[in-house]
Amino acid sequence: MKRVLLFGLFVLAGVWLAGHAAAQTTGQWTQVTGKEFDGAIVPNFYIEGNAIPVQKRNAVMVKCPAGKRMIFGLLDTSGYSMDVQQKYLGFVTIERKVSLGGAEVPVGAFGLGLQKPAAPSETPAKVLIYDVAGQKVAEGLAQYDAKLAQPVPLQVVIEKGQAPRLYLGRYFVELR
Repeated sequence: MKRVLLFGLFVLAGVWLAGHAAAQTTGQWTQVTGKEFDGAIVPNFYIEGNAIPVQKRNAVMVKCPAGKRMIFGLLDTSGYSMDVQQKYLGFVTIERKVSLGGAEVPVGAFGLGLQKPAAPSETPAKVLIYDVAGQKVAEGLAQYDAKLAQPVPLQVVIEKGQAPRLYLGRYFVELR
């Protein structure tokens, strides 16, 4: 009888711990690293007939609360025409509809552009989303963060209780 009771308590404790762990991870954004990240980052991003190299060091992958993935990365447009260099900063690949700075972006793979205001300025920049044919599909605003301690070319900042932020230098858009 003691063994059955002890086994029952053990199973009950295991179920409670599993449920508690699931409750803590539900509703959270997470940054993906390691093998899953390495397997998802492509060496080149195809847009407007060009296979442009991806800067893996300036790429990030996140999972939203529903488990869908989003990949953001910068492109190495050196060696391409000025039109391509000015239009594309990076790319975004998403598995669920997302809002980037108020721009509703559907599921898919897109080019990413950023039009900054003339320096020195802390006014918002334009975030531009292009399909693989080069047609603009969305436009949003990226806010300037003067308080950001260590700006890097691309990063996603995930803080508890806030929407994740995709930073392009000091400019950011919230992921919603």
